[in-house]
Amino acid sequence: MRTKRSQQTLEPTTTSEYPSSRTGTLYVVAVPIGHPDDLTVRAIRILRTVEIIASEDPIVTQQLLAHHHIHATVTSYGPCNLKEKVRVLVQRLRQGADIALVSDCGSPLIADPGHLLVAAAHAHHIPVVPVPGPSAVIAALTTAGLPCDSFYFLGHLPNSPTRIARCLTDALKREIPTMAFCSETSIAHALQALTVMAPRCRVVLACDLTRSSERILCGTPRQIRQKLCGRAGKDLTLIIAGTRR
Repeated sequence: MRTKRSQQTLEPTTTSEYPSSRTGTLYVVAVPIGHPDDLTVRAIRILRTVEIIASEDPIVTQQLLAHHHIHATVTSYGPCNLKEKVRVLVQRLRQGADIALVSDCGSPLIADPGHLLVAAAHAHHIPVVPVPGPSAVIAALTTAGLPCDSFYFLGHLPNSPTRIARCLTDALKREIPTMAFCSETSIAHALQALTVMAPRCRVVLACDLTRSSERILCGTPRQIRQKLCGRAGKDLTLIIAGTRR
C-alpha cells in the first residue's frame, strides 16, 4: 500500500507521472463543527482512501485526522493563490487522483472559497460527489425554536458597526429568520445595535456548538448580552427571528 504523507503545498505533475485511464472524483466532505466524533462513517472511509485532501486549514484537518487515526496527504486550499491551487488540483483530478475537499469545520462552501474548485471540476466534466454531514447553520437553526421552512443566511457578519447596522436593518424587515456567523467583535456590535433598533425582537445565539462549552441563548438582544457576561465563545451563529410567527 502506498504510504501517504502530509504536506502544505502541492506541486504540478506531468501526466506520465500519474498515468490513468479515468478522471478522479472530487468529494466535498463535511467535517465536524466542534466535536471530532461527529465525522460520519462514510466521511472517514473517503478521507482514508483519497489521494489528496484539500483543506482550508491543514493544521486543523491534521488534528481531526489524527483523532481518527487517518494518514493522508493534506494540501492547503486557501486563502491565497486560489486560482493556481485550483489549476493544480484540477490537473491531478484529470490524471485520475481522487481528492477530498474539506473546510476547517462543517460543510465546505458554506462561507468559504470551495466553490471555485467545485465549479472548475464541473467545467472539466469531473465527477463531484457530496459527502454530507455537520453544518453549524442547520445545527443552530434546528435548536433555535423558530420556523425552519425557510431562512436567510448572510455568511460572516462584518465587523464594521456601520455595515452591521445595514445588515440588521434588512434582517428586521424579513418575514423569515436571518442567520449569520459572528466573531466576538461583530456579535458585540450587533447585540448593542439590536438593543437600540429592535429591543423586543427575538434573538438566538448558538455558541460553540457540539463543544463542552456549548450554549444556546434565547431572548431579546439585551437579555442575550446579559447572559453572555463577556464570554461569547469561539464559534458564534446569530439568528434573528423573522416577522412571521
